[in-house]
Amino acid sequence: MPKIVSARVIVTCPGRNFVTLKIECDDGTTGLGDATLNGRELSVASYLTDHVVPCLIGRDAHRIEDVWQYLYKGAYWRRGPVTMAAIAAVDTALWDIKGKLAGMPVYQLLGGAARDACMVYAHANGTTIEDTIAVAKAEQAKGYKAIRLQCGVPGLASTYGVAKHGARYEPADADLPSESVWSTEKYLRVVPELFKAAREAMGWDVHLLHDIHHRLTPIEAGRLGKALEPYNLFWIEDPTPAENQEAFKLIRHHTTTPIAVGEVFNSIWDAKDLIQNQLIDYIRATVVHAGGITHLRRIASLADLYQVRTGCHGATDLSPVAMAAALHFGLSVPNFGVQEHMPHTDETDAVFPHAYSFDDGMMHPGEAPGLGADIDEELAATYDYKRAYLPVARLEDGTLCNW
Repeated sequence: MPKIVSARVIVTCPGRNFVTLKIECDDGTTGLGDATLNGRELSVASYLTDHVVPCLIGRDAHRIEDVWQYLYKGAYWRRGPVTMAAIAAVDTALWDIKGKLAGMPVYQLLGGAARDACMVYAHANGTTIEDTIAVAKAEQAKGYKAIRLQCGVPGLASTYGVAKHGARYEPADADLPSESVWSTEKYLRVVPELFKAAREAMGWDVHLLHDIHHRLTPIEAGRLGKALEPYNLFWIEDPTPAENQEAFKLIRHHTTTPIAVGEVFNSIWDAKDLIQNQLIDYIRATVVHAGGITHLRRIASLADLYQVRTGCHGATDLSPVAMAAALHFGLSVPNFGVQEHMPHTDETDAVFPHAYSFDDGMMHPGEAPGLGADIDEELAATYDYKRAYLPVARLEDGTLCNW
């Protein structure tokens, strides 16, 4: 049996912060797992280094399920984003090791390919409707078959999800949380106009998506979903905070626009009622935030019973290690829907060389044994951690938003 002899956490910042776990076995085989929790990276790094790594030494690396159960049930204080991101890193690294020892890509160990490749969606955002559509048409020309559209809200200085001054979009934008002003009324006026213009400019042979970022009440989300029905969206994402899963019944009652949710979920229990009551159409939980490949497969299996498909989060706060794992997972599950794709910077790609590839709107994890992702530790060491927070928002009267 391959015995774990060491495990260490690598924190690096090639343009943004990433936390990576590297596990080594007694035969020299290594595996990588992503443990990045955007804005709280060092919490997971400490949880791994101080509490998880000592428990891994001497364990059989092949016993992935047993290790997962040990880390989940043995901690007593279960779930939560920090714990589940740490477990995910261990789980993903062990799948990477198992694939390397088998001489096979991970998707083959998960039952083989259920499709030829994974459809991915691009991001198009701009300060105006016209700017957003111009970016979307450029992404369409690259071959993307699905594109998420976000535009600035007239009357607001900035809008979450929209890059400033044509820069690359990065959610964690400041050393301390920046604050912005939000107006639901102004937002609800502009979004239907965005998608009306998009269909006129781009036609109907491209999937269009939109992220609400949890910012509406259930009835407001229902109104928006109904207003967008003529434009046949692929989904509206995170329409309202999902802590109250009953709220989605109200949204479902008012619109047939498909609903996606779950990038902030960290266990099957977060998604259970939404899936079983068929209140959502896509589950967006991720490998890195929902306990790794092992646990995400359970979520997908539950979703498959209710014709809910996957639509995993894939922003740049997931490293190429997580993207590789997501593609192996997506290629193998029967109810795959779409995978989010935000290309990493050249600096990030250099630190994390990988085998996955993009072609004509689709991505494939490649045929390298394991995940097909690696880390250049010498290069990673040249990028020091930089504290970065996600922004917060207030209403125009100064009230701190409760989402």
